[in-house]
Amino acid sequence: MTGMRSKKRSLLMQGNEAIVEGAIAAGCRFFAGYPITPASEISERFSVRMPQVDGVFIQMEDEIASMGAVIGASLAGVKSMTATSGPGFSLMSENIGFACMTEVPCVLVNVMRGGPSTGLPTQPSQGDVMQARWGTHGDHPIIVLAVSTVRDCFEITVAAFNLSEKYRVPVIILSDEVVAHTRETVTLPTAGNIEVADRIKPAMPPEWYVPYEDSSLGVPPMAAFGEGYHHHVTGLAHDVRGFPTQRTDEITALMNRLFRKITQGFHEIQMVKPFMMDDAEVAVIAYGSVARSARQAVTEARQLGINAGLLQLITLFPFPRHHVEDVLSRCRAVLLPEMNMGQISREVKRVNQTGSRVEKYNRVDGQLITPEEIYGKLIKMRT
Repeated sequence: MTGMRSKKRSLLMQGNEAIVEGAIAAGCRFFAGYPITPASEISERFSVRMPQVDGVFIQMEDEIASMGAVIGASLAGVKSMTATSGPGFSLMSENIGFACMTEVPCVLVNVMRGGPSTGLPTQPSQGDVMQARWGTHGDHPIIVLAVSTVRDCFEITVAAFNLSEKYRVPVIILSDEVVAHTRETVTLPTAGNIEVADRIKPAMPPEWYVPYEDSSLGVPPMAAFGEGYHHHVTGLAHDVRGFPTQRTDEITALMNRLFRKITQGFHEIQMVKPFMMDDAEVAVIAYGSVARSARQAVTEARQLGINAGLLQLITLFPFPRHHVEDVLSRCRAVLLPEMNMGQISREVKRVNQTGSRVEKYNRVDGQLITPEEIYGKLIKMRT
């Protein structure tokens, strides 16, 4: 792959830098963004790396324009992404909806910080979880992934591009200030050991091309602008040729297909990382930087003889209900630590059909939930 060295590289890098390397390894060759704490290093790194791999970096005038540029580049056939934090993420919401309706593959990184409004620009938070799922208006399918380690930042960014391309959907990566600025040594795989997926191209001649035609996968082939295929793009409800429609049968078929293509891919979209879960009696369900603390707390609880385990959520949406229900059915108590008022804990409680006790632990003061705090809760929950 262009820009990747043949030998493995062990590098000390921060999460934001690893996201850039993961994107390039996945084939990203266009980045448009606007600097914002604590995501600015992503733009800065791309400004250096993109020219090195014959890609394009553009600093846009604002976040709305950044998302628009990313959509345009993707329609032209280039894997594209942007990165921002909470206030910029809010500004991007209208164009995220446009990408959902037009089925434009792209990746958006939100390095979360305290909010709402300007909030806590240099402090971590997990307050944008539900905004990532529902931040744009209307029913829409979307994929939301969360990173916890610097290695996650590389690997999950590659996965985000693969899912985006395969299902023709925007993919949101949620990081936070702690993960973004943590430095760890990461051994990057060689290009030949990285699985890279590309969007399905039309195999028929241009005169036979139907840009939004249904199929068994629910994902229509996507021709790039300039390749000779007619492709009408609109944010309005449209028919299979991309033209606006008011016909109820065409609108219903469109919306059902948008959701069906994601539903059919649950087996590969919904990703989790279990840790010491085989014999766990009490469990922590966590994501992002809090999962780092939870892993250490579980390890310490085990040393005290408590059968604790961790289910780290990588995919937040579509919500990995099957994996969570399995934990709830096997553990008598489950702890949900989050740096918000309880956004994923509501999802866990919603799917809890067992007698398992679900407790939440929240911080909204811009401080990371520590291993000691989670360990203390596990001690109390063992009885």
